[in-house]
Amino acid sequence: MRHHIRRRQHEVPELNMAALPDLIFTVLFFFMIVTHMRDVEKKVNYEIPAGQKMEQVGHQKNVIYIYIGKPTDGSSADYQVQLGNRIASVADIPAFIKQEHKQMSAEDQERMTVCIRADRGTPMKLIGEVKQQLRNAYALSVTYSAVNLSTNNKQLKQ
Repeated sequence: MRHHIRRRQHEVPELNMAALPDLIFTVLFFFMIVTHMRDVEKKVNYEIPAGQKMEQVGHQKNVIYIYIGKPTDGSSADYQVQLGNRIASVADIPAFIKQEHKQMSAEDQERMTVCIRADRGTPMKLIGEVKQQLRNAYALSVTYSAVNLSTNNKQLKQ
């Protein structure tokens, strides 16, 4: 007498979806934390000068950008200074630096750097005036934005 061993039909268990919403919100929260949104709309045109020996600037959180160029709307032929999202005068630089400095964490305040992104045709007199205002604001770490002729890096350290 032969006995046949009955085999059970195996079914694939259903996937537990209870933790899925938690996982989705965790991933969403992670990307919200690590993503840096551009918050400055450029109001001046500038052509970045080229350089040969450059260094990459480190943390972007502690960098304050000053744009110098001709207005994008064509309202003036003169070079203008853009601080944040507005066209400003050179005399406004110390107040702008102070305001930006207050918004940084204590760690970033120590490593604060000002990056001047100026058009290659900007008069050196204007660059000198901007640098003098930065000295008045005690912003002594200054970099200049440039395009590396060999690797297209964009930060030239003074």
